[in-house]
Amino acid sequence: MRRGWREEVRIWWRELDRWLLGLIVLLMGLGTLAVAAASPASADQLSTAQVTLDPFLFLKRHLVFQLLGLALMVGLSFLSRDEARRLGILAFAFMLFLLVLVPFVGVEKNGSRRWLEVGMSLQPSEFLKPAFAIMLAWILSWRLRDPQLPVLAFASLVMALIAGLLMMQPNLGEAVLFGGIWLVLVTLAGVSLKRIAGVAGLGLAFLVAAYFFYGNAKSRIDAFIGGGTAYDQVDLAFRTLTNGGWSGAGLWLGTRKMNLPEAHTDYIFSVIGEEFGLLFCGLVVALYCAIVLRALMRLVDEDDLFALLAGAGLIAQVGGQAFMNVLVNLQLFPSKGATLPLISYGGSSTLAVCFALGLLLAITRRNPFLRREGGGLRQFLERKEERA
Repeated sequence: MRRGWREEVRIWWRELDRWLLGLIVLLMGLGTLAVAAASPASADQLSTAQVTLDPFLFLKRHLVFQLLGLALMVGLSFLSRDEARRLGILAFAFMLFLLVLVPFVGVEKNGSRRWLEVGMSLQPSEFLKPAFAIMLAWILSWRLRDPQLPVLAFASLVMALIAGLLMMQPNLGEAVLFGGIWLVLVTLAGVSLKRIAGVAGLGLAFLVAAYFFYGNAKSRIDAFIGGGTAYDQVDLAFRTLTNGGWSGAGLWLGTRKMNLPEAHTDYIFSVIGEEFGLLFCGLVVALYCAIVLRALMRLVDEDDLFALLAGAGLIAQVGGQAFMNVLVNLQLFPSKGATLPLISYGGSSTLAVCFALGLLLAITRRNPFLRREGGGLRQFLERKEERA
């Protein structure tokens, strides 16, 4: 007998990680405040003599996308694990197809061809990241059925295909993030460290070769070392970040942000620093850490290998992207054109992050009355200590 919708909602609320959802919504609220601070600066820079943009244009659009993203995230959190897995696999196939199309029919912006125009600017790689985590978790979970299956080879071939397509855009930063997700999952899957080291060594050799033979990689790394327009932007972002001191200049009172490119997207963390202060920046970082740790806590006793790997991959994606964006603003990582999840303005990027977190909420749902005997991360760490 099919349950009524009230019963479905009651079960969902009981099984959902409400702490994780609360942390996510809180971070989205801070994101709204940050875009409100950055919107006038970006609108002023993009205005022309003929067209003057509304100072709060990006804030208004951001609110729409955040509401859509929140609805998407909550809706996905109602899925069962099997449904989340099937959706992730289907999304992977579709977004990989779109990624293949990007170099040929994509829209070029700022020297990169990463977007498709479908009524809005859609960046397939943004949605491919969570789908990649689900797909990779599914492939690696095959080891439970047959330990002899070459799952590392399958996972590495998928990773190489995506990296090649991203380099064509060019988008080296996203390729590195995909590589980080791959590394987290194959490590947790129990693949021998020797084999992982071998594949990782090939990846490192590829990055070294990219510096000498791939113009985008060379320009990014050279700019990080010092010199060029990209370096000037990151240097301006760092000076904007520290201009407000510990307590900040106050909402809409920042001045350096008015000259900061992409203030509402790539460098919004610097706007937060100038207007709300370094202490507020620390709060934002602490919230990201809390979300990552809370998700890992839900996985500690997880005995379903697919759920363990998928959850770890999804949180590695969101946490890794946030970590890289903050490091760019602190001049500790080469500029890669990545937004700050749940904070930066964005259409497809906001929806993609909410898509990832909706799948994470679905996968980490569990009946609180079922006692678990200990598996997942806890068991993995215990096995690692025994081997040591």
